[in-house]
Order: sequence, then C-alpha cells, then structure tokens
Amino acid sequence: MNSSHLIRPDFEKFEKIPTKVFDSAKVASIYAAQEIANLIKQKEKEGENAVLGLATGSTPTQVYDELVRMHKEEGLSFQNVVTFNLDEYYPMEPDSIHSYVHFMNEYLFDHIDIKKENIHIPDGTLERKKVFEFCANYEEKIDSYGGLDIQILGIGRTGHVGFNEPGSSESSKTRLIALDSLTILDAASGFFGVENVPRRAITMGVGTIMKADRIFIMAWGEGKAGIVQQTIEGEITSQIPATFLQDHDNVEFLLDDASSAKLTRSKTPWLVGPIEWTDQMLKKAVVWLSKYLEKPILKLTDEDYSEHGMNDVLTDIGRAYNVNIRIFNEIQHTITGWPGGKPNSDDTYRPERREPAKKRVLIFSPHPDDDVISMGGTFIRLVDQGHEVHVAYQTSGNIAVFDDEAIRFADFVTDYHEQFGFENEDTSKLFEEVRASIKDKTPGEVDSDAVKTIKGLIRRGEAKAACRYVGIPDENMHFQDLPFYETGKVRKNPIGPEDIAITKKLIEEIQPHQIYAAGDLSDPHGTHRVCLDAIFAALRELKDEDWMKDCWTWLYRGAWQEWDIEDIEMAVPLSPEETDRKRRAIFKHQSQKDRPLFPGTDKREFWQRADDRTRNTAQTYDQLGLAEYEAMEAFVRWKELD
Repeated sequence: MNSSHLIRPDFEKFEKIPTKVFDSAKVASIYAAQEIANLIKQKEKEGENAVLGLATGSTPTQVYDELVRMHKEEGLSFQNVVTFNLDEYYPMEPDSIHSYVHFMNEYLFDHIDIKKENIHIPDGTLERKKVFEFCANYEEKIDSYGGLDIQILGIGRTGHVGFNEPGSSESSKTRLIALDSLTILDAASGFFGVENVPRRAITMGVGTIMKADRIFIMAWGEGKAGIVQQTIEGEITSQIPATFLQDHDNVEFLLDDASSAKLTRSKTPWLVGPIEWTDQMLKKAVVWLSKYLEKPILKLTDEDYSEHGMNDVLTDIGRAYNVNIRIFNEIQHTITGWPGGKPNSDDTYRPERREPAKKRVLIFSPHPDDDVISMGGTFIRLVDQGHEVHVAYQTSGNIAVFDDEAIRFADFVTDYHEQFGFENEDTSKLFEEVRASIKDKTPGEVDSDAVKTIKGLIRRGEAKAACRYVGIPDENMHFQDLPFYETGKVRKNPIGPEDIAITKKLIEEIQPHQIYAAGDLSDPHGTHRVCLDAIFAALRELKDEDWMKDCWTWLYRGAWQEWDIEDIEMAVPLSPEETDRKRRAIFKHQSQKDRPLFPGTDKREFWQRADDRTRNTAQTYDQLGLAEYEAMEAFVRWKELD
C-alpha cells in the first residue's frame, strides 16, 4: 500500500470518508480479503457465524480470487460463513450467464466449502406480486443472523451502491427498483447490447447497508475518479446515494491510484498542506493554475501563485516569471511533428532521437481498430516519413461484431461459390448453419466456432483495409489472436504464458526501435489492460538483449481517456488534412461504424470521440499559451527498463 496516501488530519477538511489509496486494485483487494478472513477466523474461535454482505460486478472479483486462494492454499474455511448478496436483476433466471447467482458461483461459491443453505441471493424469478413479501423476509433473515458483520460494496458511476439509484433515501430497505439509464448503459457490454439489459432489479436498501457493522467500498480505474471525488469530498445527497456512507462510523473507501486521481490530495495536494516540489509536481501545479485561472502560463503572476496555495513555490524555486518560463519550455518541448525523430537536427529538446533516421516501429493494437482510433495521425505520419511500420493486432475483436453482419458475410461466401461455380458442400451449407446458430442463441450465449471465425475475419479484413489505406504492406500486418481473449464471452481469461510468448516472439523478430502500446486503462472491458500486461511482461523478459537498449516504448490512449497535459511527453500535431485521413482510416472499420456493439456510456461513434479528444488536447495547449493546432495525439514514454 502507498502509505503516504493514508488519510491524515490535513485531509479531513476535504475527505469525509476514511480512505486508503493502494498502488493497485490487486493490492487493495488482498487487504480487503485479509480483513474478511480475519473476521471469519475470529468468529470461528467464538463459535459464531461470520455474516457477509457481498457485491457483484468487476470491482470485487479480485477480493473473491484472494479468498479462494486462501481457502485452497491456507485452509481458510467458510463453514461458519453466511452470505447475503446485495442485489439481482429482475426478472432473471438463476442459471442465466447474466444472473448474480451464476456470477457468485463462478467467482466464489463453487470454489470454497460454504454451506449452500447459508447462501442468500435475491430471487429474480418471483412473480411481481410476491416480490414485496420476499424483500421483507430478506430483511428479517439478515436481522435473524444478527446483521451484517462486513458489507462489500462497489460504486456505480451514478453513485449507486447496490442498485440504489439516485433518489434513493437513507432509510430505504430491500426492494424492487427501476435502473438508471446510465446503469443500463454500463451493463450493456455484459448483455451484448443495451436492449438485453433488464430494466429492474431487487436490491438491498441504503438503510440495510448502513446497518452493517463494517463497510468496505471499493473503486478502481480512471473512469470512477469523478464519482469517487464527489462521494468522498462532496455533500451528502440522495442524488449520489454513496454519500450516505459519510454517516457510517466504520467504513473504509479502498482505491487504486487511478480512481483517487481527482481527490484533492492527488489532484491539488498543495491545497492540502506543504509538499515537496518535484519537477513533475511543479509542472502539474502550474498547468492546473493556468487552466483554473484561464490564463496562459507566461501571464501567471506572483499574486496568482500566492492566492492559490502555491506561495512556497515562490519561496523554494523563485519568482513567477522564472517558473513560468521553465514550465512553458518543458511543455513546448513535448511538441514534435517527427514522432520517429527528426533526422539531421539537434534532438536535445526533442522527445524522440534523431538516430536511426529510419526506424523500425511496432504498433500494438488491442482490438483491430485501436491503432487508427487512438494514434491514426501519428501512424500516418510515421509511414509518410519513411519508417518501417508494423502493426500487431493483439485480439480478434470478434465479440464486437453484430450477428446480422456475420449472417451477411456467410451469405456472401455462399453466393460467391455459387456464382463462380465452386463445388463445396460445406460452403453451401454455411449460410444456413450460421443463420440457424444465431437464431437459436440467447443474448450473451457464446457464438459457435463458425460464427466466431466469421466475425473475426470481418474485423481482420477491416484492419487490413485501414492499413492499406495508411500505406503499409500486408507483410507488416500481424494478427496475434492472443488466447486469453478467445472465450467468446465478455469475460476473458487471465493473461497466460502463451500470450506473453506470442508477444515476445514478434518483438524479437522485428527488434523495433519504437513500440507503441495502448495505455488506455479505462477500457470498460479490460482487454487493453491485459494486452498491455502481456507487452510489459514480454519486454521484461527481453530487457537484457542488446537491441533493447535502443527500443523506446510509447503509450497512447484511445476512445475512453486522454493523458493529462502534465504527463504528456510527446504531442504530435495534426493538420486538418491529416485529421481527415485519420477519420477515413477509422471508417474502414465498417462493423464498428454508426453503432458499435460495445460503445460504453458514450453514444458517439469512435471517430467522433477521437476527433473531440485530439482537438481538446490541441485546444488545451493553445489555452496554456502554446501554438495553436487543429488536433494533437499524445503519448507517455514507459521507462521501467531504463
């Protein structure tokens, strides 16, 4: 755990819930699991039950993984454990892959020695008229066990806990509730489309949760940073039900670094108290002050610094004029029109080396369109400037293709063979088999092998078209189809040795001078995160190779998130023409056009998000007082191996 982030008295005027920030979600999850295990063991010694309130969703999965590990490797027994789950979709059959019964069995119950009669989950199969009575009995059953000893919570982006949506009261009990539209959108990927998400759920109430003796509420990733800040530092309001936890006397908010990013202690720590003014912290502070006051960096005054908690900058470092010049120059030096380095020029203040003049470049793209969505302009620039550019598509992206697209392409293959007189009985049956397979499939059910193959080929063909448009040869396109992804489900397997070996082999073959990889950890499906882990693991194994000393790794971000200005180390400006070319490259991915299957909560098309993101970056540079550009793509260098 990052002990420097533990809540201290100087945070109290901002933070109204005790908060711990950890280096990663895994470390935080191990902490929560250990506290749960300690409770179970203590209750066992006392001859009592440990009563747990459990949550579902991606947030607590690593807690459950650790509890399962402790059971299998350390003998932790769950014989004295009684569980009550927070919620369940309504209506919902327990054997559905979307049910929380299925979720809990998959992640926890099937792997431990808990008694089946001690497991309680809201019943999504009840007739509507019986729901009220069931909810009342659920409350009574919790009370009959003496109440919840520990309640585990995640937090939705509306601020909901359980399915207590905005407007829920602090005294609310277990009940049937209509889901907020944002909650439905967040759930859409798991249901393979928003139209398949139930509109109601049975949930414990806020009042039920507040009666727990101890509460852990957890959040991971940049996408939760905003609602985390509002919950911890904002006022109590029914519009953000999680804020009611401010009134609980034994609650801890567990965060990773990314989800804590908007807390005052992380975003503007100089407002909390004296800090050490490192180079990075100074840059962060000056950028913040410039944006906050809407003044270019070079126009900031001593008074501006003094009036906004930064007087010690003037004391420790010098007058505003000198600080402004220093930070302005640092940011200006991030801008380059030569992402592969500018030949025959002084590279002292350039983000990339001038030598070798023609570099081997390897762009890793988690899905078959992330390359052009996230860094299409830079991709085009690298090709235009004569570098040897390769693209590695790490996954097939097959689950993100609509069923009707697969039918259309199966129909094309069948008609193609008929039109050209090719005799192939299997091919002639393909269309009917694919159509029948899709017709009989329930939402979220895994596709047949034939359908998965067709969907993967659709995405592969689109990626090839985009690469050819950009100008790289077919032999520089690499389709890795990493095994972790090929489950046919939204939930993927953990990264494995084969994923790392495939990644390592390609890097060894190309021996690149530059690697570009997706550092977009806000990807709602987690694929970007796993793909990045595979790259990092491969690079660590290769670090002692001589050619690795000349290999730099740049991280880009995509449709979901952009780097903060103070973190950017290379900013590539795009002209209007290059922006148009990037957009046309994105258009080659026709299956993701108009309405992608997994859009997240942003309903805009990917090209629109990419346009806005790069234009906003350019506008921010302009607002800071630097040159004005049409758009900018931003990168951060990964330096762990330096």
